[in-house]
Amino acid sequence: MMVSQPEKWVDDIADAGGSLYCFHLEATSDPLPIIDHIHERKMKAGVAISPDTPSTAVTDEIAEAADMLLVMTVYPGRGGQKFLERCVPKVAELRARFPDKDIEVDGGVGPKTIDVCADAGSNVIVAGTAIFNAEEPEKVIALLKSTVDVAQAKIAAKRA
Repeated sequence: MMVSQPEKWVDDIADAGGSLYCFHLEATSDPLPIIDHIHERKMKAGVAISPDTPSTAVTDEIAEAADMLLVMTVYPGRGGQKFLERCVPKVAELRARFPDKDIEVDGGVGPKTIDVCADAGSNVIVAGTAIFNAEEPEKVIALLKSTVDVAQAKIAAKRA
């Protein structure tokens, strides 16, 4: 939810059948009660950070409470923006700090940018324009998925 006061929408999303509710850390001064409310409503909780927010804004306490951490690689609000590679180190930093957490990347992700996202440790990918504008969307989806799977296997092998 890229909205102010994200806590106001938790019940509506849960009532509509949502299984995950992700909100921007910048939209609240107190994320932990929102995460608790999301969990009370039997959804997974995701916490997103915008391109200008450092990964250190995600405290250990927030990360432990959340089910997923999202690094925005474009500014929230509109599809088709150019991927901001300067955000990728945040993915690697979060992966190093939280090796078992789902870490998502959203914004400008497609065949040309998936490698850097996956290699940094992202295991959840949001791709819109790259899929919807593709002549063969199934092939793009397969490429994105296989790239993430290969990178995650390499990361797991290093940890073993």
